[in-house]
Amino acid sequence: MVVPESKDEQMSPGGSVGKSPGQQHRSNQSIPQHSASPRQFNSDETISPVNTTLGTYTETDSLLPNELYSGSRFSESIKAKDPNGDGAPAETVCSMVLQILVPFLLAGLGTVSAGMLLEVVQSWDVFQEITEIFILVPAVLGMKGNLEMTLASRLSTAVNAGKMELAREKWMLIVGNLALKQLQATVLGLLASLLAILLGWMAEGKMPYNHAILLCSTSVSTAFVASLLQGIIMVGVIIGSKRMGINPDNVATPMAASFGDLITLALLAGFSQWFYSFIDLYPYVLYLVDLLLLCLVPLWVVMSSKHPGSHILLYTGWEPIITAMFISSIGGLILDKTVSDPNLGGIIVYAPVINGIGGNLVSIQSSRISTNLHLNYSTGEVPEDRKTCYNPFRTFFGSGANHRSAQILLFLVIPGQLIFLYTIHLMKGGHTLPSPLFIVAFLSASLIQVLFLLCTADCMIHCLWRRGKDPDSYSIPYLTALGDLLGTALLSLAFFLLWCIGDSGSI
Repeated sequence: MVVPESKDEQMSPGGSVGKSPGQQHRSNQSIPQHSASPRQFNSDETISPVNTTLGTYTETDSLLPNELYSGSRFSESIKAKDPNGDGAPAETVCSMVLQILVPFLLAGLGTVSAGMLLEVVQSWDVFQEITEIFILVPAVLGMKGNLEMTLASRLSTAVNAGKMELAREKWMLIVGNLALKQLQATVLGLLASLLAILLGWMAEGKMPYNHAILLCSTSVSTAFVASLLQGIIMVGVIIGSKRMGINPDNVATPMAASFGDLITLALLAGFSQWFYSFIDLYPYVLYLVDLLLLCLVPLWVVMSSKHPGSHILLYTGWEPIITAMFISSIGGLILDKTVSDPNLGGIIVYAPVINGIGGNLVSIQSSRISTNLHLNYSTGEVPEDRKTCYNPFRTFFGSGANHRSAQILLFLVIPGQLIFLYTIHLMKGGHTLPSPLFIVAFLSASLIQVLFLLCTADCMIHCLWRRGKDPDSYSIPYLTALGDLLGTALLSLAFFLLWCIGDSGSI
């Protein structure tokens, strides 16, 4: 049946008439169709039933077809577009700042608490005996953050696109993504431990067998339990944001990391110390734990394959998170070597802060750009100003909402890190303030890190979209891993330079 070419049906969501057929097709794809049965528009503007077989989906269709839904309350409340017509939500700067600020501060307090906890547990027997655990810290924290943030980004896109209205489809989407995340957490936890064993052996020239088993059991157990707990919390945040009319792109990804680092690090320390107490008397406990968690892998595969979107990611979603784990592990090796130097041991408190804040800020921008591309451009098509050579100036200056958000996120770095530095000062007893040189060095490292990440995000996401890759699943792992590596390297350099000039007030 051919769509009637009435005046009303030719009008775009923003009220404009006379768009090109390609633009009309994109609008039809991004606007839910109110009908009794699911429909989709073909390129010849005819309506046909939705084919829900897996063959009709691609990586950029990682969620569900819009035609299955009637539109979310949030998406209806932001249908007003920016004057530039890029399809971005009509958010004011004030509302954007308020929505970003609260979860940003919560995430910062979480990373501060994680840093303080890491300073405490580094004196435990297991951390003193098996120093390779420090290699695991950035890898496991980064991996957990990647899985949570990609889940948050995918579900945020689903909410903004009106894809979580029908209860049955909503829970299919949620359960499929949670099962996929458990599978990824288990496999990546094992790979992270194997990489830590390899890097530790290369650095020290030896690796006792019982140490290797402990690293495997600790990594897999931590990743599995932390992923399960935080996945459930993340779903609650997304659904709550949807019902309250808050843009989940602004709050979901930082909330995913708010206390995620603290929970994950606490589990890592607890499991490692617990397994360390068994390593001599009851070593079979470690084998049983690994075997039990690995036996659940087929269950997660079956559950995640029930939903078309998670079924596709079951095969295509491994590249970014595995690559990100390797990048974060290099940062872990840098941290391990820095912590082993008594003159630079103070870095342990600040490393989770600079890494976590950088990853949280760039994940917000990544989620926003990805949502904008999903809603306004077909796969492989990018805005006109992104078809030429990349210009970092365009990341921060322009008329679109994503330019404003980049400016806001960069502006939050210095005041936010000052708050977190003062919080660390209070949590350490408040006896001595960090030296002015240390504050300048720390803020400079953090500012360089976030500036680089925001520019990289703008370029990377549009390149991924042009190549037909879903930015929700690909960009955040790469960006947060780069944030971990760059943050650890810059902070280590700052501590080394301060030590060279004799600035003892930095420790």
